[in-house]
Amino acid sequence: METGRQLTESPSLTQASKQIRRYGLEADVDPQAVLVAVRLLAAGARLGQAAEAHFARFGLSTGRYRLLAALEDSDGELSPSHLAAVLGVTRATVTGLIDGLEKQGLVCRRASAEDGRATVAVLTARGAQQLRDVAPEHFGRLQAMVGGLTPEERTVFLELLERVSEGINALTD
Repeated sequence: METGRQLTESPSLTQASKQIRRYGLEADVDPQAVLVAVRLLAAGARLGQAAEAHFARFGLSTGRYRLLAALEDSDGELSPSHLAAVLGVTRATVTGLIDGLEKQGLVCRRASAEDGRATVAVLTARGAQQLRDVAPEHFGRLQAMVGGLTPEERTVFLELLERVSEGINALTD
């Protein structure tokens, strides 16, 4: 497994420059920008793997945890289509997450009070308790993950992350 040090050393600015030159793009592409993006992609992949291992400790996946948290943040119930929008996933993905959480007894489905033809996912008492049980270790580990940053650095990081997030559509447009 790569260490954090290896992640920051590979690829290098020299490697990025070499690749850009290989394709004749040096007049149009900044190697440092490419390097930042490549390292961010690598860090995101590692973070995703680490998050799955983290939530597995609690019998959850990242998606299942996020769905439970979304329900809790919305007074305990949401429609599957609203959950899909909040989580940024497809309705089919939400259906699978709800199915799994329902089997665990952490959510249930019921008819919507607003539209009896529609269903909503509801956070059960057991699901709310699961979130309370997970919270101390979960938030402690999140804090530890960024513990090497000062409060000022975290502020700058959040600002930079917001600006980078605004550019994500460049990969999909």
